[in-house]
Amino acid sequence: MHYPERLEITPLARPPHATVRVPGSKSITNRALVLAALFGRGQCRVAGALHSEDTEVMVDSLRKLGFRVTADWTAGVVEVARERGAARIPVKEADLFVANSGTSMRFLTALVAAGQGRYRLDGIARMRERPIDDLLTGLQQLGVHTRSELGNGCPPVIVEANGLRGGSVVVKGDVSSQFLSALLLAAPAAEGDLEITVEGDLVSKPYIDMTVGMLHAWGLKCVAHAHDLYLIPGGQQGDLDYFAVEPDASAASYFLAAAAICQGRVVVPGLDVYRSWQGDVKFASLLAEMGCEVPKDKDHLLVRGQPLHGIDVDMNAISDTVMTLAAVACFAEGPTTIRNVAHIRHKETDRLTALANELRKVGADVVEFRDGLTITPQPLHGAELDTYNDHRMAMSLALIGLKVPGIVIKNPGCVAKTYPNFWQDLERLRS
Repeated sequence: MHYPERLEITPLARPPHATVRVPGSKSITNRALVLAALFGRGQCRVAGALHSEDTEVMVDSLRKLGFRVTADWTAGVVEVARERGAARIPVKEADLFVANSGTSMRFLTALVAAGQGRYRLDGIARMRERPIDDLLTGLQQLGVHTRSELGNGCPPVIVEANGLRGGSVVVKGDVSSQFLSALLLAAPAAEGDLEITVEGDLVSKPYIDMTVGMLHAWGLKCVAHAHDLYLIPGGQQGDLDYFAVEPDASAASYFLAAAAICQGRVVVPGLDVYRSWQGDVKFASLLAEMGCEVPKDKDHLLVRGQPLHGIDVDMNAISDTVMTLAAVACFAEGPTTIRNVAHIRHKETDRLTALANELRKVGADVVEFRDGLTITPQPLHGAELDTYNDHRMAMSLALIGLKVPGIVIKNPGCVAKTYPNFWQDLERLRS
């Protein structure tokens, strides 16, 4: 797909009244592909899979590891299979490139630990700045030889595996929940039972609930005690041959936010606020707290925009929507404070500093502190906005342009990481 270097967002001529179908969840898709590889019943079919850079690098890596992977991206179907009698990881040596996909880097590092051989994982320059040492330390406790190639606790990663033994492991939870998710996804393939203890405050807890729920969907045993102790029997085999991915709640947040900003009505089908594994479905409740009408339904999310007022909110559990809420906050009456999200400084960019920089460019008053931001609305104006090669920066900042003339998004192609068709779907708000 071709993207321009710069994209000017034209304000909406009237409030949107639209239904927008968002693609499959990235978080669920990449977890499903890992589980299909390690525990699929011969061949496992993943339907509704997201087609994006993050999922493409996962598929490419699984192929390099010797799994048979067939992807029909048009139909949103990926099939993963392992030859009968093959080892958990079919090949004994591989060099994997995951671009800037944090889920792929963390999940695959734990996955190859279940193999027999030497594996190297690398990514783009930003990935080489993203921490992974807590996961490497956890795997070392289980007898896996792992190291940061550059010695700085970041990728490239070298894993010299001789199977994943059982035992006890302590993993830190305050930088990224993906370290714990990675261990949980690989744990049932260990030779013996695993006991995983979480040290410190666990961030983004709904993503761990998602991981545990998906293990259970595959017929795998995992007992969770609160969010600080997990018991997983080793030597397990899954029994699933089909899995359906639900729509991406993080992607849905942009369109629900558009309804709030422009005082329109937007529906995103396919998301059940009561049963979804994705914590980000709760973003809609923040819009309700700000003044929007948000009726609860079992098969879609709906927001009717109303005059907005600022809120003070802990967003640790749904931190992928921090930037979306920040855009909405620019149009509220009074300040909005977002707290307890220091860990998003370790994402595709330092998202707190990046947000503060760009919102100030359009005229907002922003105070940045260690673990959050306070945004006080001011008269807004057009500006060229940097995205830091961060898909969520691009998609969130574009929302401001739906009301404010002259908003230009640099490097709009960075949305390909998780939502290649975002700009086309944003245009649906005009119809």
